[in-house]
Amino acid sequence: MGKIEVDLARATSYPYRIPDHSYVYQDGGIEPLTTEVERLDFEDRTPVLAVGSNQSPEQLSRKFVGADWGMIPVVRTDLKDFDVVYSAHITAYGSVAATLHQAPGVTVSLFVNWLDDRQLDRMHETELPNENYEYGRLTGIEPLPEAGPAVDDLYVYNSRRGVFAPGGEPIALEEVPARNRYWPSRTQPENQTLVRDHIAPGKPIEDFIGESVTDGKMRQQRSKKLAGGALRFSYSGYVPSGF
Repeated sequence: MGKIEVDLARATSYPYRIPDHSYVYQDGGIEPLTTEVERLDFEDRTPVLAVGSNQSPEQLSRKFVGADWGMIPVVRTDLKDFDVVYSAHITAYGSVAATLHQAPGVTVSLFVNWLDDRQLDRMHETELPNENYEYGRLTGIEPLPEAGPAVDDLYVYNSRRGVFAPGGEPIALEEVPARNRYWPSRTQPENQTLVRDHIAPGKPIEDFIGESVTDGKMRQQRSKKLAGGALRFSYSGYVPSGF
């Protein structure tokens, strides 16, 4: 398999396989959190809401490699009055990424990564340098965790580019489950086609994604075009953290 084929597979399978239960990630493997929860100390960890690929062990294994990072509790958590939608930017590996958006009446099923200080620094390194996301705190929310401690606030990486909304409304990620969802939802391949039609109608989708992966300048131009009609995150309980 050639390099571009690998990139295409990675681009179109975002947000990757997401378990249907809480788990503990460590050294590339996972086990159910229920078998580990009594050995874990949540007190000195930061609860960071994962809205896209950070829910997946596959993506965590890319980010936490090459060192002994220790255990990461990843807790399945329902969040009321929000949904996960496509951001108005394309990642360096070709996917159209995810972001959170307020959606009254919707309950979305996500995960919370409980990170110690070293793990949080590493997550910042993977999320913040390209300025697609900012780090902030969600207050006034009602998270319902499957395990672990109850919390009133969560931290999140929120898109600086805004929400991709070609018809004036967001598009939810089909791969992320939600109850009472009212916005249209699309899989990553379906949304890739929509983005291609918006930017370069008629171009073969493999070529379109491949260009986004291999040509950084073109990728930035495409993200800028998507952001031109984007919706902004306007939840009043969101507090940017200054990163």
